[in-house]
Amino acid sequence: MNLDYENKVSSSELLNPAGAKKIKDLSGVDLSKEKINRILFSGNNLEVMQSLVAHHDMSGKVDLVYIDPPFASQNIFRIGKSRTSTISSSESDAVAYSDSLVGAEYLEFIRQRLILIREMMSDTGSIYLHIDYKIGHYVKIIMDEVFGIKNFKNDITRIKCNPKNFSRNGFGNIKDMILFYTKSADFTWNEPRESRESSEMDRLFNKVDENGRKYTTNPLHAPGETANGESGKAWNGLMPPQGRHWRYSHAVLNELEEADLIEWSKTGVPRKKIYPEDFTTKRVQDIWEFKDKPNPIYPTEKNLDMLKRIITTSSNVDDLVLDSFCGSGSLLFAAEECQRRWIGIDESQEAIRVSQQRFDGAQESLFTGSPVKTFSL
Repeated sequence: MNLDYENKVSSSELLNPAGAKKIKDLSGVDLSKEKINRILFSGNNLEVMQSLVAHHDMSGKVDLVYIDPPFASQNIFRIGKSRTSTISSSESDAVAYSDSLVGAEYLEFIRQRLILIREMMSDTGSIYLHIDYKIGHYVKIIMDEVFGIKNFKNDITRIKCNPKNFSRNGFGNIKDMILFYTKSADFTWNEPRESRESSEMDRLFNKVDENGRKYTTNPLHAPGETANGESGKAWNGLMPPQGRHWRYSHAVLNELEEADLIEWSKTGVPRKKIYPEDFTTKRVQDIWEFKDKPNPIYPTEKNLDMLKRIITTSSNVDDLVLDSFCGSGSLLFAAEECQRRWIGIDESQEAIRVSQQRFDGAQESLFTGSPVKTFSL
């Protein structure tokens, strides 16, 4: 599915090396051969990525992308302000960036950058695009076009703030969205787990065995019939219920019975005993609560713990991470703490300035080895 609008640039035109600019001071640097680490680019991210692909052999080199682009909000975002001001504002605070593009012009702005990003991603790479509910569903269609709907993995809901008592007619908005895509079916995935709260453990483990240990039970059979294998055959003379099959092989069922880990109901239905120590964590779901901190050093700055979850889930140590809308460098800081290599790009001089100040003020123990290198387009 594609969105049709005027002035849509072809992928071949965007990836044509003939029109790509060269980045200042990079003429003698071979990024394809060097161990890329801590590189910050100041300039238009489309032109920077075109240059990296055309002149520095960066196709297929990036393992993870996180971007938090403009949201087509028609706001001006200012340094030192916890709120936004409209485009017509006359306030004199330093402007971080102007979010002025809307409609088809905005969607093409996003699409062109996604095409370059996909070109830079490795075959095992992933991208997380942070967007809001007003424009996000249009952006998803653009991502379906660029990455293929088969590579769509999640629409993650991020709880961003506490409930607000706004007076407008409509439900309050406390969330935004993160669109998670991969370049292929073979992508990096480190299963994230989170701890269960004590109240949840008490609710789940509401039985007590003869030794006073809390436990719960799960069925030993699952929905669906199987024609092949032993999962649909009798175990110890007992067939699974009609329309179901055994979850485990007969050998595993025998092991569970020998270990006294099967509980038989009054009607003779076997269930597996599960104890809390085997069930202290759970899979992370697609609703995340990572609230933004009040009074950030840079507008729209995102939660570091959320960024670390993304990085540790979809990349490995020493992988290369890209943020082409890096702002104050939060993703880059999170990547550093997770021992990943990184590239950041931003057109805003205020963003580059704030990022450099953060890096300069970081503890020496965080930035061991090569220093942050900044290049301009």
